[in-house]
Amino acid sequence: MKNRYPISRHAAAWLVALLALPVAAAETASYDPLAYARAQSGKIANREAVIPVQCYTKTDGVANPCWTCHTQQNGHNQMDDWVLQLAYAFSEVGLTNHWQNLFLPVEESPPSAAEVRRYVRQDNYTPLRKALSYSTSLVWTPDIDIHAGFDDEGFARDGSSWRALRFKPFPGTFWPTNGNTDDVMIRLPWQFRRDAEGRESRDIYKANLALIEAAMTTPSVPMLQSQGRQVESLDEEALHWDLDGDGEARGMVQRIRRLPPGFFGSASSVPLEWGRYPAGTEFLHTVRYLDPGAPGFMSRRMKELRYSVKSRNIGQVSSGRAYRGEKFHKEAGVLPLFEGTPETGYVNDFGWKLQGYIEDAQGRLRLQSQEEHYYCMGCHGTIGVTADQTFALPRKLPGRAGWQPQSLVGQKDLPQWGHAEPEALTYFQRVGGGDEFRANQEILERFFSGGKPRRELVLSASASGEHDLAWLLYPGADRALALNRAYMRLVRRQRFDLGRDAVLKPADKVHRSIKNGSTGFSEAQVYRDGSLWLAWE
Repeated sequence: MKNRYPISRHAAAWLVALLALPVAAAETASYDPLAYARAQSGKIANREAVIPVQCYTKTDGVANPCWTCHTQQNGHNQMDDWVLQLAYAFSEVGLTNHWQNLFLPVEESPPSAAEVRRYVRQDNYTPLRKALSYSTSLVWTPDIDIHAGFDDEGFARDGSSWRALRFKPFPGTFWPTNGNTDDVMIRLPWQFRRDAEGRESRDIYKANLALIEAAMTTPSVPMLQSQGRQVESLDEEALHWDLDGDGEARGMVQRIRRLPPGFFGSASSVPLEWGRYPAGTEFLHTVRYLDPGAPGFMSRRMKELRYSVKSRNIGQVSSGRAYRGEKFHKEAGVLPLFEGTPETGYVNDFGWKLQGYIEDAQGRLRLQSQEEHYYCMGCHGTIGVTADQTFALPRKLPGRAGWQPQSLVGQKDLPQWGHAEPEALTYFQRVGGGDEFRANQEILERFFSGGKPRRELVLSASASGEHDLAWLLYPGADRALALNRAYMRLVRRQRFDLGRDAVLKPADKVHRSIKNGSTGFSEAQVYRDGSLWLAWE
């Protein structure tokens, strides 16, 4: 008998799923991760939310954390913004530090240790996936079962084609000792995962990922050609390309010195360019609480879920125009404005589209508002240190060791490219602490004496030392607990427009407002050598 009230397959599936919900799940059924962002549509109080809180650090003329981001021109990055180490150059709006959560008084009745542990070990990602499973308005719908894990080659076990990265964390805020653990995954478009006949091929996918690794982790083409990049084993004969530059395409190789003009398999017509990702490249970045009992200190609960996709390629000419435009707008006092919406994602001038989720007051992940999205746009736009506006993959561990879920266990403190000393030691020396605010007391007590880093102790985490980055940069259990509590307080307040950095006491080395002009540094205290790339060998 014909249905008198026909409904679409989509609607039918939704109805079946709804009827299948247990009564106890009524609260989950009413959970709408998009509601907050929609309610905040058009509301933005801080047009300079792109300025990260670290830029308001009091340098006191001696502590310079600015060099990590603001550096000389490198590769395709034409920002060349090292001069910002010498002088504050904020817009009128940016002169006021809007990140007022840094100055909150100490919480009087924090949750117990047991409550914190229980909270950070709960899963708030799976409910998000369920709530968005029928959404059609988003640039990306969570399509990976992260909790199913990854196989021994780093590929998601659910068949979604995401691959985990293991990387050296960017110095300062991104070190776990300062509040967060995080992991990163990459995925290439379908044609990069198929052979020339259009068949699914993990070997082709691995080879194309290796090409991107070689193109993004080396500081220049001449260095790639001379030194090469260690990658996982590839079959030159099967790929019909001389990757190691020995004049023959034969056998298995683990080093790339010579890039082909295009990618392999079904992506052979896509041009391969050193220092740039192909259009369609996706990254997934989760920010987590600290759980000393979990691998990599990675809590099950997510603080944030960040997605980005290179929605279009821009060439060198357009890239240069974007950098020049940024400088012109800054000089003219034009405030940042990005194309897009929270649901469709926000696009920067370099072809990247970003979208992010953050916890609501109940700890559920919700779509960020326009203003909250701006917080992410600044660092993935025009700062001098990035490579194609990204951070993680250029810092990937070489070869097979870097295709695993993130962990600092076994990693060593290596120098940045062009540096003589390991990165963490260099940071400690230039900043005078383990974070931009010089507020990490655990680092100061463990690794400093008389205001100076204990050189030999810090060096014991370097390549020739007995320790690793886990020993150096994972916090102790008490600090992890305190940082988790501090962030949980921010979640309850739901004022992420005032900041999302967990601090254990009101920050005393941060400006509440800025006067443009000298930072107080002499030329000798300015460093133009900040690099995303590392000296792996």
